[in-house]
Amino acid sequence: MRVISGRFKGVALTTPKTGTRPTTDRTKEAIFSRLDSWDVLADARVLDLFAGTGALGIEALSRGARALVAVEANGPAAALIAQTLTTLKHNRSWQADMSARVIKAKAERFVAPASGHAESFDVIFIDPPYAFATQDCVSLLADLVESGMAEDNTLIVLERSARSDEPTVPAGWCISERRDYGETAVFYIESAEENTPDSAQ
Repeated sequence: MRVISGRFKGVALTTPKTGTRPTTDRTKEAIFSRLDSWDVLADARVLDLFAGTGALGIEALSRGARALVAVEANGPAAALIAQTLTTLKHNRSWQADMSARVIKAKAERFVAPASGHAESFDVIFIDPPYAFATQDCVSLLADLVESGMAEDNTLIVLERSARSDEPTVPAGWCISERRDYGETAVFYIESAEENTPDSAQ
């Protein structure tokens, strides 16, 4: 697996032998085509939950994001993301105002309002295992909003099995788009206020 496009194009992403389900290049390219068309990545603060190889967050950095927090509970996977980030920081395209770090933690614990994390993000990727229950996704989305990590201008990108139930989003939020790519469904979730016709101009 490699970074598809941008300032780190071609950088290799090391994949753990077990414990992760990397987003396919086809799905990743489709997601980032949407994000590029909406121009949401420039100088964005990005949160990558269930980061796995870090592919989504690192692709966002490559395409213009300024800051990345990758959250991964699997120890070996988190260590590999850290190695990749170190490689990026030595790349000549790395800029002084960029930041990236990996946090070894369960996504649910990291986003819990009681966790004390006060950061907010412009783009949040959520790519849990397919076995992650729909109700757990609902709770995760609610915690992101309650904790302030997701604000009115935040775009949430949720990947799930295409056969999973559609999650219920927090009050004041909506699924603005759903796209299916084979076995994967991608939900784009944003503030209902941000998704009004006037704000879409």
